[in-house]
Amino acid sequence: MFSSNRILALNVGASKIALAEFVIRSGRAPEMVNYGMQPLDLAEGGEGSGLAGAIRDLMRARGIRQAPMMVVLSGQAVFPRFVKLPAVARDTLMKMVQYEVEQNVPFPLNEIVWDHQFVGDDSSGEQSVMIVAAKTESVREVTDSVAAAGFEPEVVDVAAMAIYNTLRFNHADLGGCTVVLDIGARSTNLIFLEDDRVGVTYSRCISNVAGNAITQELAKSLGITPAEAEALKCKRGFVSLGGVHQSEDAEAENISRVIRNVMTRLHAEVSRSINFYRSQQGGSAPSRLILTGGTSLLPYLDQFFQEKLGVVVEYLNPFVNVPIGARVNREQVGVDAFMLCEVVGLALRRSLACPVEINLMPPEIVKSKTLKKRLPFFGLAAVGVLLSLGIWTYYEYWMADLYDAQLQTVSAELDALRGKKGDLDKATAAKGVVQQSAEEVQGLILERAMWQRRVEAVRKCLASDGSMWLTEMSPLRDAEGNVEGVKLVGRGWKDKLKAIEEKARADGITATAVELLHDRLKEQAVFGEAPDVKIEGFSDAEVFLTGFTINVRWSAAEEAKDTKGATRK
Repeated sequence: MFSSNRILALNVGASKIALAEFVIRSGRAPEMVNYGMQPLDLAEGGEGSGLAGAIRDLMRARGIRQAPMMVVLSGQAVFPRFVKLPAVARDTLMKMVQYEVEQNVPFPLNEIVWDHQFVGDDSSGEQSVMIVAAKTESVREVTDSVAAAGFEPEVVDVAAMAIYNTLRFNHADLGGCTVVLDIGARSTNLIFLEDDRVGVTYSRCISNVAGNAITQELAKSLGITPAEAEALKCKRGFVSLGGVHQSEDAEAENISRVIRNVMTRLHAEVSRSINFYRSQQGGSAPSRLILTGGTSLLPYLDQFFQEKLGVVVEYLNPFVNVPIGARVNREQVGVDAFMLCEVVGLALRRSLACPVEINLMPPEIVKSKTLKKRLPFFGLAAVGVLLSLGIWTYYEYWMADLYDAQLQTVSAELDALRGKKGDLDKATAAKGVVQQSAEEVQGLILERAMWQRRVEAVRKCLASDGSMWLTEMSPLRDAEGNVEGVKLVGRGWKDKLKAIEEKARADGITATAVELLHDRLKEQAVFGEAPDVKIEGFSDAEVFLTGFTINVRWSAAEEAKDTKGATRK
């Protein structure tokens, strides 16, 4: 989990960006406390043009402070695919998923970044898989621009999946088959979901049939520039309801007719997608259409699709269950709500477990983040090594000085008492005292060596892949204060522990990762022939971590061996 309780969610669209600031409280809906939108300068081509500057300008204009940033890509930048695979072992299934990526994505694997998510279960004998891929170059254009603006992206999500998470959180009671139509500037995202399936059941990006298509058609029909056509569309545009009727405003009639023609093309694409979904994906007929996206604000668009598809048409409100901060202009949010669905979906991923969690982070950023997470542990390990060397060196010098002082004392006494038998006997007795002290020191050294072997034994029992580690290793004492064992407290990554358990089951062993650690500890000869090893605690430490406590009490024979050199207190 991130340490900050604030995040920034950035939606990189075709013609503008939306940046929102959220306050995050674990297990609760995120609260939007600030947001803004900024047009992108596309004069030099490419979605990445001017993105870094637009982010900085928007932050200054809206007074948004630095925080961890999550990014969502527009639908036209990704390749979603839905495949069905046989229900096989997970490692085999993953190989099949990679094969499907190679077959379905029209680019080599080394030129793309991809992620997947299993949809539903395999009880029917098949496992549905959603695969999302994008060209690494396209993703880097966005992440590099975000980095140039002073941020390191935490998550790179996809617009369709972010919208789906927003819909599921704010409208959890949907029944039947629902189609979400996200009409943007350059493309339209089509998302299918059904109440008896988990996750997105099908999605498609319809390119070049969206807001910009209307602008181009208006410019061509009216003989004006694209900028003038865009302004005219926003000011006077609406969807003609069809039929033959007279209008006193010829320009408005012409505008509405052009918009209806484009929407008719979009309806044809939507109908094709519905037919494909029902025939190839085994889906049901839609009972509901939900509109979102900037172009969905055109007047009468909902009536147009209701007439064409014969289903209930609604608008997606991302703030049904997501609170809005007191300083945010609620009236303006009502106008911009349909362009904030993606950023709300991003914020939900930070505070709650979402049904769809895709991350198209470029590999080099993933490696950099992994290294940064490990650097503190490397530093602590180095400090521990240096501290151990310093203690050992100090101990050696201290022992040398001690022996020198004792030798000088004995030599002085022998010189003073030489020649006298009685004095010699006294000197001999003094030597015995010194010898006893030396043996006690030797016992302490032997005991320290024994503890080093125990620590090494525990380290060898831990998984070598870094899935488990210790946070505490402390002695166990009996009623008299003698050390009779050691208490081990540790943690482990849930996903890695699960992988260890699955591998054990494949070998015919049914046990948790902590139980496997318990068994390995009992086999360590350094604890005696029959040590008492018990798992004292096992719980979820955090969302991604599992905590455990194991007490190891060595056998009586080992305890006797350990006490030959010194008494353990």
